[in-house]
Amino acid sequence: MRLMRLSTALGTMLLALGVAGSASAADLPRAPARAPVVVPAIYNWTGFYAGLNAGYGWADSSVVDADGFVGGGQMGYNWQAPGSPFVFGIEGDIQYADLNASAVVAPGITASGGADAFATIRGRIGYAWQQLMIYATGGVAFTDTELTLTGPGGSISDDDWSTGWTAGAGLEYAFWDRWSMKLEYLYVDTGDVTLTLAGVPVTGDYNFHIVRAGINYRF
Repeated sequence: MRLMRLSTALGTMLLALGVAGSASAADLPRAPARAPVVVPAIYNWTGFYAGLNAGYGWADSSVVDADGFVGGGQMGYNWQAPGSPFVFGIEGDIQYADLNASAVVAPGITASGGADAFATIRGRIGYAWQQLMIYATGGVAFTDTELTLTGPGGSISDDDWSTGWTAGAGLEYAFWDRWSMKLEYLYVDTGDVTLTLAGVPVTGDYNFHIVRAGINYRF
């Protein structure tokens, strides 16, 4: 009889402990839910692009020193291997130039001229931190130069295209989706320019410094 009572008491005690344990476990705080891991998108510069630019140029010429506005358009292609910070590309541009000046070269005779246009075809190599890229660039340059001599008897002039080289550097930032903006410096060496005035050849050079800002859209 006592054994039955003892078994009953033990069973009642175990049941109470089980209920209490379940209640205690239910009262324990739950572990906070983990926030989803967001993997940042990796920007890639690969693709064709085109854009516009404008800036200022100045020239150290053997005939006249000229400076003024430059503006035009560019198009090119970039390639960047996935996971690599290096960007390789090629770019061509054509520019209107208002790099003109004048100087008195003899009593009563004024020389005026400069560059009316130029174009370049350049390679580019850059190093990118996601949307920000710095780059060096260089290639061939074509320049349309003009010279006019004005004196008491009137004026004579000639203009021609010459071939030279260009080199420079720049900074480009992709500020929104496929749009980027850039700031660029170029040095343009036109090589020797020979213009003929009244049957007399005049040889000189026009070496430009260009600083320009631009905007590109990548297709």
